[in-house]
Amino acid sequence: MKLYELTNNYRKVAEMEDLDSETLRDTLDSISDEIENKVINIGFIIKEKKADIKAIQDAMKELAEKKQSIEKSIDSLQCYAYDSMKLTGVNKAKTPLLSIWIQNNQPSVNVTDESMIPKSFFIEQEPKLDKKQLKEELKHGEIPGAELVQTESLRIR
Repeated sequence: MKLYELTNNYRKVAEMEDLDSETLRDTLDSISDEIENKVINIGFIIKEKKADIKAIQDAMKELAEKKQSIEKSIDSLQCYAYDSMKLTGVNKAKTPLLSIWIQNNQPSVNVTDESMIPKSFFIEQEPKLDKKQLKEELKHGEIPGAELVQTESLRIR
């Protein structure tokens, strides 16, 4: 029987008025035991899925590290080729399968002293609420427009 069916049966039996107290208690206890078993099985499934997530996260971390290592290698090789080409005056190398050349990039801005730049070049930003600070202050008193809320969640070990 499915968990939702057991839960519905429990509710229905609990609402029955024509059962004597011992029969009611025994019936509810047996349904409770089945519900407990189902919930424990669900807990095992959740733990298994969390282990899967951990394994995936570990694999992603390993792949991210490998990607970063390859990117560093690419950067190093590009710098090596660029420096060699600049030093020797070779601006272009070409084969039927590959072309390599030195090209000017788009101009970019280098800010040397931000305080000297006119305010018209700055972007105004909306204020951002510091929820960590707000939470700490709410622990010590009331603040209009905010409240501390205690919620519940299911824990599995």
